[in-house]
Amino acid sequence: MELELNRSNGPFSLEHTLDCGQLFRWQKLNDWWYGVVTDRVVKIKQNNQTLCFQCFPETKNHGFIENYLRLDDNLNSVLSKICKDSYMQKAVDRFCGLRLCRQEPWECLISYICATYKSIPAIKKMIANISRCFGKKLTFDGTNFYTFPKPNKLAQISPKDLRSCGLGFRAERVLKTAQLIDNGELILEDLKHLDYHKAKRKLLGVPGVGHKVADCVLLFSLEKLEAFPIDVWMKRAATKLYANHFDSSFIQRITGKGSLTPKEYETVSSFGRDYFGEYAGYAQEYLFHYLRTLNQL
Repeated sequence: MELELNRSNGPFSLEHTLDCGQLFRWQKLNDWWYGVVTDRVVKIKQNNQTLCFQCFPETKNHGFIENYLRLDDNLNSVLSKICKDSYMQKAVDRFCGLRLCRQEPWECLISYICATYKSIPAIKKMIANISRCFGKKLTFDGTNFYTFPKPNKLAQISPKDLRSCGLGFRAERVLKTAQLIDNGELILEDLKHLDYHKAKRKLLGVPGVGHKVADCVLLFSLEKLEAFPIDVWMKRAATKLYANHFDSSFIQRITGKGSLTPKEYETVSSFGRDYFGEYAGYAQEYLFHYLRTLNQL
């Protein structure tokens, strides 16, 4: 199938979008990207202003791809609002067309719980292991792919079996979270209807969810585009690029420090939300990908 990109909604780069660190289920084989989105395998590539794609099981619904890749976002408007300085302009120029994706909230939540203290390759391996062991197998183009297991499936898995997927101490957190969602104590879709702060407080009550994990889940799956996750790269950006926006004593205190306290985290994150505005999450992803890819700091 083919999908013509709407030029009026601004640029789009499939490469930058799928390879910027926000997603863990995509791989590039020759000229095609392959990934699992909810219950489907997606094969996709970009030819200028055209997206060519196949899905298995098959769907003729363009809206499925358009929604996932946020092609409805007016990226021109987004970029005009977040390009507040030369640092951001460099990131936007380098990775123009990068868009956030609408991830499925359940898989996104477990993915970022697993992401704690792990590199992107390690996170991808854990998610692949969980899917292969407990998901549904889909064979497409001669390759086996696996859907991510539903909460009711993971809720019945033993911590030992989850640890065999490489989760380590995260296994108990994943199991407790699956049980929490399976028994209806937390309905992730409902968080879309709350404001950012109320939704974040709900997530912070989930096992294994700290401020960074909560912000990632809010940004990548729950429509809170103002969320501004803070990792090592964003902390470096704050202390080296945007230090003049903070008290010098605060910068001295967090420079060279490992983990931030919740209060320190909120100080940096709230700066991002206030400075970049309603699309702060877009600013974060551009800066994150630019700084880590080019190792600028």
